[in-house]
Amino acid sequence: MNAEQLLKEAEAYREKIVNNRHYLHRHAEVGFDLKETVAFVKSELEAMGYEPKECGKAGLVVNAGGKKPGKVFLIRGDMDALPMEEQADVDFPSETGKMHACGHDMHASMMLGAARLLKDHEDEIEGTVKLMFQPAEEIFQGAHDMIEAGVLKNPDVDAALMIHVMAGQPFPAGTVIVSDGGVSAPGADFYKIRIQGKGCHGSMPNTGVDPVTIAAHIITALQEIHARELALMDEAVLTIGMIHAGQAPNVIPDVVEMEGTIRTYDEEVRSFIKQRIEEISQSIASAFRGSAEVIFGKGCPVLENNAELSACAAKYMAELLGPGKSFTAGQLQAMAGGKAQKSAGSEDFAYVSQEVPAIMLALAAGEPGKGYAYPQHHPKVKFDDAVLAPGSAVYAYAAMRWLEEHK
Repeated sequence: MNAEQLLKEAEAYREKIVNNRHYLHRHAEVGFDLKETVAFVKSELEAMGYEPKECGKAGLVVNAGGKKPGKVFLIRGDMDALPMEEQADVDFPSETGKMHACGHDMHASMMLGAARLLKDHEDEIEGTVKLMFQPAEEIFQGAHDMIEAGVLKNPDVDAALMIHVMAGQPFPAGTVIVSDGGVSAPGADFYKIRIQGKGCHGSMPNTGVDPVTIAAHIITALQEIHARELALMDEAVLTIGMIHAGQAPNVIPDVVEMEGTIRTYDEEVRSFIKQRIEEISQSIASAFRGSAEVIFGKGCPVLENNAELSACAAKYMAELLGPGKSFTAGQLQAMAGGKAQKSAGSEDFAYVSQEVPAIMLALAAGEPGKGYAYPQHHPKVKFDDAVLAPGSAVYAYAAMRWLEEHK
């Protein structure tokens, strides 16, 4: 596989890849409700000669290669957006009231670009490349759903790779950062605390049970988990991002609901924090004559990067992109005089990483000083289209090179 030639071929597809990205951006959809997105991706794949198969609630899978015996390498691209109004100054704004503020339109279009490259080189693939087009990453459900539906089976996957674009990063657009072996993204959990009190008139608090007061004490007490119950090395963040209570200023409400998230890099710490949220919430509510129920929603485990696959990916990226265009996370931190830094954002590709050797790559997609100052999930975030063609080559080259070396 000639790296330089593959990059040139990807550049020849640039206009098509960019147009695909703009279509997906304008038609942003969320969660598993990706009717237009899936239909578009499916039609594009069929036009290339693939036979996409539905997988789970809204996923698609196609295989490239398979003409030569060998292993199976999976590449993943997510397709869902966020339920937020776009404020970015772009020529192709979202028309749906949703927004691709995390760059999944970039991922899906790069995957389509990779599909074209892989189809062009199908006779050369030493095994099979499986392309996983995934829904519902933002709610940490899509990867698990596709795994349950058999995405890692028939043929069985031997290794897997994902790319995530990054905006507002101090690296030239197109720079690839390869995760080191070990954990690179935290496990995450969503939780809701429902506090039951007894509503009454604000002038007669003695006749009721105030769930707002209970909520205030719970909020304060939960911070003590991190401050006094975790060790120095137990990295974790506990956030309460939503509180809903009452409808009138002179009425003590019956119920308060709070919602938040937990992020940890260790599964034992994750379990401990969840346990303590329940114990603290229920005990405080009981002490103030109320009750509390803690409900945990869908979450995801930590993302484990395989050390051997990390070394392979670092070598492949150097081959493809040349000097100064790719680094490992450890190399970047060493250059900055610090230690390797993990991502604070969770990623449901973690479910894949728990099943097969996996690696996460970051693709710099816009420098702050060049009009890309806003980070992921911001209503004004923008991503540089210039990275779409080389990003497509990254997907395809990494898969083909790994299969070539692991015959």
